[in-house]
Amino acid sequence: MKNQSTATKVIVPCRFSYLHCWEPDSVNGGDPKFSVSAIVPKSDTKTVEAIKAAIEQAKKDSVSKWGGKIPGNLKTPLRDGDIDRPDDEAYKGCYFFNANSRQAPQVVDGKVQPVLDQSEVYSGCYGRISVTFYGYNSNGNRGIAAGLGNIQKLKDGEPLGGGRPKAADDFDTVDEEDFLA
Repeated sequence: MKNQSTATKVIVPCRFSYLHCWEPDSVNGGDPKFSVSAIVPKSDTKTVEAIKAAIEQAKKDSVSKWGGKIPGNLKTPLRDGDIDRPDDEAYKGCYFFNANSRQAPQVVDGKVQPVLDQSEVYSGCYGRISVTFYGYNSNGNRGIAAGLGNIQKLKDGEPLGGGRPKAADDFDTVDEEDFLA
């Protein structure tokens, strides 16, 4: 793994959900952003601890934004899937957080080559994302957010949210002569 540049940046192995890595999406009429809900198994304690440590560092780094102290009602991004998404099987036994960016992420495969076929990377597949946690203070809302860096797809998974099936899964090959017969 490459060196991580700061204590608030984490490379997160996860399952992608609500993935918008090709076109920005607007949530509740807000600015369109590239985004992903990163699902991390609770059993991956190494990654969970790295995320928590980065969030703690972002709190320390952002105290000046909050008037010199960490607010008691600070919003943090890491959520428990068993509590916040109890009816969604994909989130069972997992933590999750949403990461977004106004800039398009680079999307690469396991060999760090650009993914050109957009259907290859979808909600439900597995990979890694680079995330930088940072503090915000906007319109009275204060908290820690997750900035989406880049995305690396490593493994296929069951599509989430009614993803479109691949053409190869729908059709067999047909010779032109057989089709015209």
